[in-house]
Amino acid sequence: MNFNNYFLKSFRVLLLPFSILIGLFIKLKNWLYDKEKIKSIEFNLPIICVGNLVVGGTGKTPTVEYLIRLLKDKYKIATISRGYKRKSNGFIIANNKTDALEIGDEPYLFYYKYSDQIITVSENRILAIPALLQEHPNIEAIILDDAFQHRSIKAGFNIILTEYGNLYINDYYIPTGELRDEVKSAKRAQIILVTKCPKDISKEKIFYITQQLDILPTQFLFFTYIEYGTPYHLIKKTETYQLNQQVEILLVFGIANPKNLKEYILQNCNTYYQLDYSDHHIFSSTDLSDIIEKYKNIQSEKKIILTTEKDAVRLLKFKNELEHLPIFVLPIEHKFIKQTEIKFNDLVIEYIQQTIHNQAV
Repeated sequence: MNFNNYFLKSFRVLLLPFSILIGLFIKLKNWLYDKEKIKSIEFNLPIICVGNLVVGGTGKTPTVEYLIRLLKDKYKIATISRGYKRKSNGFIIANNKTDALEIGDEPYLFYYKYSDQIITVSENRILAIPALLQEHPNIEAIILDDAFQHRSIKAGFNIILTEYGNLYINDYYIPTGELRDEVKSAKRAQIILVTKCPKDISKEKIFYITQQLDILPTQFLFFTYIEYGTPYHLIKKTETYQLNQQVEILLVFGIANPKNLKEYILQNCNTYYQLDYSDHHIFSSTDLSDIIEKYKNIQSEKKIILTTEKDAVRLLKFKNELEHLPIFVLPIEHKFIKQTEIKFNDLVIEYIQQTIHNQAV
């Protein structure tokens, strides 16, 4: 057994009293909202909320990206994120002078890839929506990123994610576990996505998980797997690199759950070395020096630096230093098991169409 993992698990068990108190607070908060002792605010337009019941990486960012791609040519949409670890406050609409430090890495990634879309951040989403509509009154639908546990706004359509290898029903409240909401809160969602599944997941396993999650008859359950794309150069985006068994890789990342990433890299290269940082890490000049030095010390003619899309937007500030290095970005997407994305897409679009129709009546 890994001693560090054993120590961490033992330490988290000692924090159980705090988890019990946090669980009681969460239950009280939800009870107050359920009994309408605290009112949720509704807005007169379609609002799709993407979230989860746990802390950490279940795949919210690729899910928001999926929704942007699905809807951007059909409706005038906007996204609102918190902008975790940003160096600013208040409501901000991304523009061509924005960077990851100002709005956070995930919202900046949305803007970096979809600069023609309205990407916003605000720690107070109740204030953000009127501010957004004042600037863009023709908005037809809003995507709320990571807002399921914040019940101050009542979204019309909720999508929650749970990781295949760590279903929320098997977890406990933070800090002993990863739960930041009640398990029964999942009943408020219209769609539950089981993410990071094996691509060849069996029918028996799907049935078993479906039974475990015990969804309502009105809910829909989907299973997705991760598909990595062809790496593209951090600065010269049109330049790509095909991973192969001859290349040695310096893997640079600061993400919550790198398990799938590491497994993929291991299968698609000769050898890899890593520089790992905390989730949402803001890279410094010292980090840059470490990356360059580590890369130069790799004794191979075929070698590259590889990073994730979320990390890439935090490295862009070193454009001049990295432009001439072989530093590539590994794109990631959710893919639906057995082409069930058709049903998923229909549910999302039907919700928007019905809401817009109801407004017009």
